[in-house]
Amino acid sequence: MAARRPINPRGRGAGGGGGSPLFLGVDVGTGSARAGLFDANGKTIATASSPIQIWREGSFVEQSSTDIWLAICSAVKLVCKLASIDGTHVSGIGFTATCSLVAIGADDSPVTVSRTGDARRNVIVWMDHRAVHQAEHINSFNSPVLRFAGGALSPEMQPPKLLWVKENLKESWAVAFRWMDLSDWLTYRATGDDTRSLCTTVCKWTYLGHAHLQQMSSEVSVAMQACGWDDVFWQEIGLGDLVESGYATIGRSVAFPGHPLGTGLTRLAAQELGLVEGIPVGTSLIDAHAGGVGVLESYPREQDAEDTGKIVDSLCRRMVLVCGTSTCHMAVSRDKVFIPGVWGPFWSAMVPELWLTEGGQSATGALLDHLVETHPAAATLANSAASQKVSIYEVLNGILEKLAAHPTVPFYSALTKDLHILPDFHGNRSPLADPHAKGILSGLTLDANAEDLALLYLAAVQSIAYGTRHIIEHCNAHGLQIDTLLACGGLSKNKVFIQEHANIVGCPVALPREKESVLLGAAVLGAVAAKKFVSIREAMMALNAPGLVVEPSQDPRVKKYHDAKYSIFRSMYEQQVANRETMAAALA
Repeated sequence: MAARRPINPRGRGAGGGGGSPLFLGVDVGTGSARAGLFDANGKTIATASSPIQIWREGSFVEQSSTDIWLAICSAVKLVCKLASIDGTHVSGIGFTATCSLVAIGADDSPVTVSRTGDARRNVIVWMDHRAVHQAEHINSFNSPVLRFAGGALSPEMQPPKLLWVKENLKESWAVAFRWMDLSDWLTYRATGDDTRSLCTTVCKWTYLGHAHLQQMSSEVSVAMQACGWDDVFWQEIGLGDLVESGYATIGRSVAFPGHPLGTGLTRLAAQELGLVEGIPVGTSLIDAHAGGVGVLESYPREQDAEDTGKIVDSLCRRMVLVCGTSTCHMAVSRDKVFIPGVWGPFWSAMVPELWLTEGGQSATGALLDHLVETHPAAATLANSAASQKVSIYEVLNGILEKLAAHPTVPFYSALTKDLHILPDFHGNRSPLADPHAKGILSGLTLDANAEDLALLYLAAVQSIAYGTRHIIEHCNAHGLQIDTLLACGGLSKNKVFIQEHANIVGCPVALPREKESVLLGAAVLGAVAAKKFVSIREAMMALNAPGLVVEPSQDPRVKKYHDAKYSIFRSMYEQQVANRETMAAALA
């Protein structure tokens, strides 16, 4: 649980009448379900969380939708308790989640996606890489829809996962009545309305959202019959039965994020959540995209902010880093821009009527956790952190400050001059789009003390920032004009992570006033569904607020240093590819 501000709840009803409305955002991450309450100015009233179960077996990662919903109910009840309100004070609800795949039967019961046959395990988690071969098979057809996914599908997307289930779990494939992105399943569970989000279907299912371009406006609250599925694509990859069913199992109705669903919260869901039947619920977002909605307007506004055209142009020069277990790099543009190895362009997938480009790194927070937790010094440092009631990363940052104070160290970043890391421990999502990429550590010694771990951690942070630089350079070389970063998510709270990104990318990194940007983005959906704002853009401008702006170092030595390390970073992947080819030839 996190921040709490006392409020006077009297006079606030489900529609917000009689007082300032409150908006509830619900986010399901990889390890927990979270809930946040926000006021009409986008300020955090309270947040709460509840853990969720996860099963990991090699490249297989699974969860339970039943467990996830119970965790959401716990988090929502707790956040209302922390805010000293009851369910009548919530004006609108928005849901967001990881882009995991949920299977349910005709009676809404879970359908297993696990080789174990465990019916509880009906969610293939976003990071699951079981479908690498299926993704390669799909990409071999070079379908036109792939142009809108960076040229190739990732095994983290839904078509490869669906094909894996059909090929390996025939009974599950036969009985599954609905296949849903997790965030869409949450809104379905809350409202009974099976309308899918443009965000999920466009970004993870190959739905061509721009097919709606002539049919709908972001200010028209009408869900359209799905017209963006490509029949030939599904038939040629071996999933033609989805076409034959009229796409009933993957979505016949699609709407902009924030579209009000059904008649709002059902009686059953309201009872389970401790809320009130009928509260408006908005069409969902993927969690990273909600982070974008929660932070994209958090940069200090320019003097010419009244000029709508200039506002949009300024928006299009920004890239949002949603930094958690993985990192997503989100940028919007007026026109579609095709960038090899980078997902998109996706029409209206985040900000309605703008094209979204989405880069990403499959393991960032997960990489840091892995390197720290497997180091011999981890247990001792974890105990020290617990005794100080801080995170182990704060302890590591303190160690680095002491090391940097030594007179032989020219500047902070130079501590890692002998350590070089390629961070692709879970493949490369972009811009290389190589799921077979592996991580590399160069410069290890026999040291196993706390200082050694601190240096390894700093080198890993820098390697993640070099990956961001690679994505931005690649995007700008293909038509974008990114010159400003905005960051949110757990890693954005780490000052070393943010400062190294500013130094390495060479541009300012803006942080939002509110720390829980993903939850705020989810709450924006509820605010729009409740018709407190006309559009997502209007709600963003009202509820986003700027915080600290971190500038890059002006020391020319720092730039020269990172340019050199970045060159090594790029060469490490090239050497890995050469090594891969050498070994393939040896085994031929």
